[in-house]
Amino acid sequence: MASQITQTGLKGVHHSAFRCRDAEQTRWFYEDVLGMKASAGIVLDEVPGSGDPVPYMHIFFEMEDGNFVAFFDAPSTADPAWFARKDSFDMHIAIEARDEAHMLEMQKRIRSHGVSALGPVEHHFVRSVYMYDPNGIQVEITCRTPDHDKILGEEGAALPELLKTWTAQTRAEKEAKFGAAAIDKRGKPQSELAG
Repeated sequence: MASQITQTGLKGVHHSAFRCRDAEQTRWFYEDVLGMKASAGIVLDEVPGSGDPVPYMHIFFEMEDGNFVAFFDAPSTADPAWFARKDSFDMHIAIEARDEAHMLEMQKRIRSHGVSALGPVEHHFVRSVYMYDPNGIQVEITCRTPDHDKILGEEGAALPELLKTWTAQTRAEKEAKFGAAAIDKRGKPQSELAG
């Protein structure tokens, strides 16, 4: 049974934040290569809320719609292994271009900085070009196709049944891999959700 959706007033993603290996190298990619505005940065000596003594820089890159991609440069707690290229299923950022012509202009711009930008790849509701940032994060520059809203509307209508079928099909594999408790956390107190 599909859940009832109630509007809560949440209006968009203010920022998505990730760890970076080096703030200046990250600035080069997001500002010089992608053309985003490096709009804010702060250096702190401890983590707000916890007070943990971790010096770090927090840097923000702004997009035309006012949303941000942000990064933490905290070398004392960084694990070099984190910066290996991540599988796109694990993590990627999809940034929307104005249209297909703009996406292709961005691909040329990215390549002119010596960064490989593969594609365009056809996803039917969007077309995309792909590259990796200096932190091992896949970055996707995407544009909507003319049928974007129609395709997502049809897929949205089919989602409840599709989700039910997928859940039944993959439940045993997930229980074997993660344990039933790890996939049955709906409605549990926050203290029970760790792990």
